Amino acid sequence: MKTKISTCRSKEKGGGPLKITEDNFIVQMKKRNEKALEYVIDNYAWILKTVIKKHLFYLPDLYEECINDCLLAIWNNIYLYVPERNSFKNWIGGIAKYKSIDYLRKHLRDLENENIDDVTISVEDNSLKSVLTRELEEETEKVLNSLSQETREIFKQLYFEGKDIDELAEATGFSKSVLYNRISRGKKKIRKEMRGGH
Repeated sequence: MKTKISTCRSKEKGGGPLKITEDNFIVQMKKRNEKALEYVIDNYAWILKTVIKKHLFYLPDLYEECINDCLLAIWNNIYLYVPERNSFKNWIGGIAKYKSIDYLRKHLRDLENENIDDVTISVEDNSLKSVLTRELEEETEKVLNSLSQETREIFKQLYFEGKDIDELAEATGFSKSVLYNRISRGKKKIRKEMRGGH
């Protein structure tokens, strides 16, 4: 997905072009100054690359597209960044992690949806699929581990075992309202975890 980034040429009080620095690049990004995004690319892209390579290690063809997606997400969501709550490095690291996992899920879906008449799945493809599935399961388990044991069990039964809310209420002894409350709080905690804890 490509979005045109508008140009905003800020100037210093003296009339010359504003120099983008560590002290002003966040403010200038929020003012839609594309030079600030260039500053992020020059000084912080290594963080995106490190996180993406960690999660998409076996899929190097997706690195560049994922990095571009991360940069677009940073540009479009910079207004959500609060320096007092998180460092910029941690914030963009969380975005890179979230995007990488999305790419991993999409790739696994694509493998599942390939027409067997059009492509012969090799042993290597099956092995890769097995590795990626295991990594995604491990990542999911790490995220679930941020929840309390009771809430974790609720999520496993609801999303992995396919139980509905009535079956959950009967199995756990909790009322539906309590279950809905725990599920809602659990989802918020998972979203926070997926975005790097901010």
